[in-house]
Amino acid sequence: MRDNKLQPRQALNKAFLKVKPNRANIEAFKTNLIKLFDQINESESEEFHKNLIADFLKNTYYSPNHFINTKGRKDLVIHNSKDAKSSVGVIVEAKKPTNKSEMLKVDNLNTKAFQELILYFLRDRITEKNLEIRYLIATNIYEWFIFDANIFEQMFAQNKEFVQQFTDFEAGRLTGKNTDFFYKQIAEPAIASIENDITFTHFDIRDYEGILRNNQGEDDRELIALFKLLSPEHLLKLPFANDSNTLDKTFYSELLYIIGLTETKEGNKKLIGRKKESDRHTGSIIENAINQLDSLDKISRLPKPEQFGDSEQERLFNIGLELAITWINRVLFLKLLEAQLIKYHKNNQSFSFLDLTKIHNYGDLNGLFFSVLARKQSERNASVKDIFANVPYLNSSLFEPTNIEQLTIFISNLRDESLPIFSASVLKDSNGKKRTGNLNSLEYLFEFLNAYDFSSEGSEEIQEDNKTLINASVLGLIFEKINGYKDGSFFTPGFITMYMCRETIRRAVVQKFNQIKGWNCQDIDQLYEKIADKQEANTIINSLRICDPAVGSGHFLVSALNEIITIKSELKILLDRKGKTLRDYHLEVVNDELIVTDDDGQLFEYNPKSQESQRIQETLFHEKQTIIENCLFGVDINPNSVKICRLRLWIELLKNAYYRSSQSPLEKSAFEELETLPNIDINIKCGNSLISRFALNADLRQALNKNKFSIDNYKKAVQTYRNAESKEQKREMERLINDIKGNFQVTLQGVDANKTKLRKLEGEIYNLENQLSLLEETKAEKKARDKKIAKLNNEIDKFKAEIEDIESGKIYENALEWRFEFPEVLNDEGDFVGFDVVIGNPPYIRQEEIKEFKPILQQLTRLIAILQF
Repeated sequence: MRDNKLQPRQALNKAFLKVKPNRANIEAFKTNLIKLFDQINESESEEFHKNLIADFLKNTYYSPNHFINTKGRKDLVIHNSKDAKSSVGVIVEAKKPTNKSEMLKVDNLNTKAFQELILYFLRDRITEKNLEIRYLIATNIYEWFIFDANIFEQMFAQNKEFVQQFTDFEAGRLTGKNTDFFYKQIAEPAIASIENDITFTHFDIRDYEGILRNNQGEDDRELIALFKLLSPEHLLKLPFANDSNTLDKTFYSELLYIIGLTETKEGNKKLIGRKKESDRHTGSIIENAINQLDSLDKISRLPKPEQFGDSEQERLFNIGLELAITWINRVLFLKLLEAQLIKYHKNNQSFSFLDLTKIHNYGDLNGLFFSVLARKQSERNASVKDIFANVPYLNSSLFEPTNIEQLTIFISNLRDESLPIFSASVLKDSNGKKRTGNLNSLEYLFEFLNAYDFSSEGSEEIQEDNKTLINASVLGLIFEKINGYKDGSFFTPGFITMYMCRETIRRAVVQKFNQIKGWNCQDIDQLYEKIADKQEANTIINSLRICDPAVGSGHFLVSALNEIITIKSELKILLDRKGKTLRDYHLEVVNDELIVTDDDGQLFEYNPKSQESQRIQETLFHEKQTIIENCLFGVDINPNSVKICRLRLWIELLKNAYYRSSQSPLEKSAFEELETLPNIDINIKCGNSLISRFALNADLRQALNKNKFSIDNYKKAVQTYRNAESKEQKREMERLINDIKGNFQVTLQGVDANKTKLRKLEGEIYNLENQLSLLEETKAEKKARDKKIAKLNNEIDKFKAEIEDIESGKIYENALEWRFEFPEVLNDEGDFVGFDVVIGNPPYIRQEEIKEFKPILQQLTRLIAILQF
């Protein structure tokens, strides 16, 4: 068998492999393929069979969005859009089934059909300058040979000598002018020299006929790869469901509606805001929250209400939005958890809990947050213990009251209002028609979420109930858009975050090893050759410090997490908890998703009953935990961004949540023992990453000597906080961390350079005003002394004004003190050693909008040099 021949499954994007096709599409595919079989007539012409192929492709996938027809001498082409004038994406060369001499063979590609494909490719690519050809296909209706256009580009279009021959042939400058001359004299010799290097996908539809006709639904899984191979998502390389770069507009629009928000366009920006007063519904989450905030007079009781806006209405909206995002974050996380539990237990619906049979109102939902998920089974009240017996304890800060909840309202304060069903709702009635009328708002939220499939991670299978897939990557894009409601969201596409993290982190890893080991490696491959101690290598990589100073939804940090795990896998140092390598598994990042496959190319799927599966799942969970805790740090001035970023990282851990192996999942008690989530919130801080009150090179030794706390104490307190096993331990660590930070801050304020100069000037004035002289002061001497005192008073006033600006100025309101917030980037003496990698987007903002801050920001640019990021 040729090494360069791929099976359909091998040819597919591995992230696309994880997407479940729905049952309706698979049935349509089967029906149309059976029809194709039944219409084949080997005595008929090539034209007859070409039309059968066109009909099959149109009816199954491409009509009406992509035009399929002949083009010039090309048998069939698939256009990149529904317009015949649009660019060609796929070129098809069709032969009749009996034309064996011209058709490709697995062991002989150098036939007329392949030579024709090359000519047609060059005419489109070189002559018509088409840069959007994706694939080329040769088929006799039974056998299909599929070639990625990238191969044709590298082997033919980038071959200058070959292109010159083609150009001369097209211009009639060669001895032969008919196409047979091109095939025999130009294409055939060129193919002969590279044939063994040409990779292609091959299949024969006759191999699938038995499965198509046996009416055994479970066998349909064998058709999934073939179904995907001929789809526009593959052949035209279109975005697919769960692609992190593609927004699910249907889900997004209805979620916005339920929250109570609307998207508007302002110039080139899409902004999200409160609905017009005439369009508002008291049943939407944000309007319900605003009504309760207003009726309970919560805004006036806040310590600094002005930080939420200038007017009463602005403050109500901003606080309502922050609360709504907090609650929706929790619910979406729980929807992912629920889907995960059901999947782990073979579709056992007793593990579902987000529905009105268990949660009757917002008070019950509040109880789920704080009385169930935040408490161990043994500590739960009897009223919830049985109802939520299968819901695990998570130990996550996500299920602790936030400061804004403590100061204002909880979700339990919301009233049970009704909400009209969205005009473009995904909800259907019993007859399959779009639902209308009103629904209780909580019931609406649950039914809306139940209309989607949140369990899309994992195995290749068919989506039987035809639900649209939603995963963490898609949710990340939605979070980013909602979060960028004020200025228009700027979501960095996954291929960019993936590329930037790959290029930057790999260089940082090589640099780290070279620095610690004294090596001179240039890349990961050279590192692999030199690593002998795998545990030490893990320690070195885990010492990387990566920061996104404007973290947004956490997209860059998630990409960084996936990249670090992939690097460990490539270096063969990805170890389980016993130090054993994950030898038979391959990890890679595809479409910004971490893909795990075994040696046979099968996607990894967690099975709690399998010891090997348990080992892999535990390893992935704890690797992610270690990397998030030790390597990934983020800052954002927007508190909603901070919440969303933390949520994204928790979701990444949730993907590999596992049952503790000490218990058998066959026992009911085991269902309570899902591994708890660490308190990773301490790594993501809210603040202005550009502003600090205290210089990064300020000496901390005085603070360390004066106080009983050391940098080591601080680091240990932070690590204990992350893995605190109870609320009490967590609160104790919070108090300790705040004490340490407070002591550092007080001590540094005492050695502030401006204050030191001020005290010196005040001392000089005191001496001048109270100086004693043996001789009486002359008028000239008194005048000079008064002049000097006046000058010193002016300087004192200047320094006092600067100190006042620093301590009370608005620009410093959200100042981030790097050394106080991230002890991981300090050495034992408290010196700031900085991060290994700082990655992310610059803020998208017009200079005109920050005119008042430009002078001070210009002064602070020296901060970059000090940080040494």
